Amino acid sequence: MNIDRKQAIEFLLKGIESGDPAAVKIISPDQYIQHNPQTHEGREGLAALFKRLAKTSPRVNIVRIFSDGDFVFAHTEYDFSTSRVGFEVFRFQGEYAVEHWDNIQPRVGPNPGGHTMVDGETTVLDLDLTESNRKFVKSFVQDVLIDKDQNRIADYIDSRMYVEHDPLAGDSFDVLSNTFLDQTQYLKCHRILSEGNFVLCVCEGKLDGKHTSFYDLFRVEQGRIVEHWDTREFVPDRSEWKNENGKF
Repeated sequence: MNIDRKQAIEFLLKGIESGDPAAVKIISPDQYIQHNPQTHEGREGLAALFKRLAKTSPRVNIVRIFSDGDFVFAHTEYDFSTSRVGFEVFRFQGEYAVEHWDNIQPRVGPNPGGHTMVDGETTVLDLDLTESNRKFVKSFVQDVLIDKDQNRIADYIDSRMYVEHDPLAGDSFDVLSNTFLDQTQYLKCHRILSEGNFVLCVCEGKLDGKHTSFYDLFRVEQGRIVEHWDTREFVPDRSEWKNENGKF
């Protein structure tokens, strides 16, 4: 049976609101690799999580959703007992989701530029440029975020059009440099997912000396990065994990 994977993930995530166990039917009953350290393995573990979260009268808003091969990734807003923003990544085999990663942080902002963590462009364009945009952003992550070469920023970002959604940053290069190059330490890029003009990077590093997961979503236009959203989440100590799969 052919399914619309984006619609399936939307149904799954909205199941957080109701706690309906039917929402997890898209999850493979035989294999589901969970990378959220605070969630137990398998379909049953996810159903239990949804049931627990439903007691907080949660609200879920899927702001953006994309697909890349066997992956579906979404940019989401959550109103649980507190307001949060996250990225959700699912890997499919056939009609079932078999693996999941996420990165969620408390909602903060708006930032000094007046932008929130989720507003901005949502339309997917330039599907024919998916691979070239993926390659371009991969180079940016390596050159600027990992290697910290500030002289290369202008090679990748259009200062005239750039919109920054990081809650602590503004739209200027000076603020961008301070936020990304001084406060954070990107050590490894684990995954780059792309659909058209949007590219999501999953990276590992340190923030304030703590083991951190960085998810960065970029919008590319005319060969330059023109918009950026992100979340940062500290990786809990292994003694606190509820599965053994690791954050990445």
